[in-house]
Amino acid sequence: VQSVHCHSGGIEGSLDRLLPSVSLGLSPRKRTTSQCKSEPPLLRTSKRTIYTAGRPPWYNEHGAQSKEAFVIGLCGGSASGKTTVARKIIEALDVPWVVLLSMDSFYKVLSPEEQLLAARNDYNFDHPDAFDFDLLTHTLRKLKQGKSVKIPVYDFTTHGRQKEWKTVYGASVIIFEGIMSFADKALLQLLDMKIFVETDSDIRLVRRLRRDITERGRDIEGVIKQYNKFVKPAFEQYIEPTMRLADLVVPRGGGNMVAIDLIVQHVHSQLEERKLRWDMAALASAHQAQPLPQTLSVLESTPQVRGMHTIIRNKETSRDEFIFYSKRLMRLLIERALSFLPSQVHIVQTPQGEDYEGRSFHGKRITGVSILRAGETMEPALRAVCKDVRIGKILIQTNQDTGEPELHYLRLPKDISEDHVILMDCTVSTGAAAMMAVRVLLDHDVQEEKILLVSLLMAEMGVHSVAYAFPQVKIITTAVDKKVNDVFHIIPGIGNFGDRYFGTDAPPDWSDEDLDEPSY
Repeated sequence: VQSVHCHSGGIEGSLDRLLPSVSLGLSPRKRTTSQCKSEPPLLRTSKRTIYTAGRPPWYNEHGAQSKEAFVIGLCGGSASGKTTVARKIIEALDVPWVVLLSMDSFYKVLSPEEQLLAARNDYNFDHPDAFDFDLLTHTLRKLKQGKSVKIPVYDFTTHGRQKEWKTVYGASVIIFEGIMSFADKALLQLLDMKIFVETDSDIRLVRRLRRDITERGRDIEGVIKQYNKFVKPAFEQYIEPTMRLADLVVPRGGGNMVAIDLIVQHVHSQLEERKLRWDMAALASAHQAQPLPQTLSVLESTPQVRGMHTIIRNKETSRDEFIFYSKRLMRLLIERALSFLPSQVHIVQTPQGEDYEGRSFHGKRITGVSILRAGETMEPALRAVCKDVRIGKILIQTNQDTGEPELHYLRLPKDISEDHVILMDCTVSTGAAAMMAVRVLLDHDVQEEKILLVSLLMAEMGVHSVAYAFPQVKIITTAVDKKVNDVFHIIPGIGNFGDRYFGTDAPPDWSDEDLDEPSY
């Protein structure tokens, strides 16, 4: 059974790669370890990566999680066609950010004695005790809440978990499938829709025979012995009785398109009901006449700083000059941001043999995260002052139809949760993209008070929006402008920073080298 897959909406090639075709006939189906790329819908060509769909806000103006993922539970006997039904639902749903989660990832680690039994086909993998329901429930609950989760990768040759677990994040819809999907009360409470896939027992046996003989090299006698000893009794005792808990029973599995169409219609209506409506104008008016928050730190407007602003704000400034003076300001900004990191007394001995009482960073690590594309221009300044700093990237773009920010891509370093994170974006007008980026970091268990948002230029509206939603985030900028116009551009502003810096009228093509696999 396919274990864990993130699916990107409406991309046939990805589907073929992620979810191998399983027919109603006798095609073998391979059991794999967990495979998930916490990566959004995208199409790759030889020279470019095209982003096809983004994730709209899943939190409210307070920055709090305001809608949970919709969870579909799929239950049915072994080889009943659960994965096929899941694939058909994903294809028909045609929405981005869908996660397929399988119980196969959550088998318990076997003891040496149990491993010996498994080698002789005498261990019962079809019993509820074979699954780690505590870990499964905890993982599904976190994923439903919009948090980043780690999924174990189960090795069916050693009957243990691999060292590296897979990270999954950002599900709008979760399809959870397994033979014991309805066997645990706590698990049942997390399911918004329960579907039982009913397939004739003879067909299931034939499928299992084909799979185990062709894939695992077993003989017919061994497979039938295991089926009669464990699989069939488990189905009759633990699986079939849970059919009564289902909201919908799907006979004939993936071939039943009438049932699948009904499921998809229901999910679409539920997603529509749960949609958040962001009113940016109301958000702006809510903060009018409010004093700037204490979490804001603005670089002192010295003649040097004022002079650099004069150059980069001037529409006549050449691209070379714009880049040069932007980089100077970025360096000052990053140095200023570092002064807000925690430090401790550190005594060293000078070459003269005398003690010097200094300071050193008091924390685990510093990580930079840039909001693409303009935020990426601040990375060299951070690297110049923080040796060996780790860098993550988040791509957030505005939906031209809704005006909402949408998350398209993220690549965060491993184990970021204990780090102090410097979040970089060159300009912040409404604060919508910055809020989304902070929410992503919080979903990856970064502590709010350890996030520093740095930006060359901010509008008052953006400052208030971020501070209102995330009052513990430190905000550092070189200047704050008063207004935002009707199309949410900062006034007087700086123009489109990315276009002026990169010399483009539109975002450049992201290459595969720029954005490769997420490095969790």
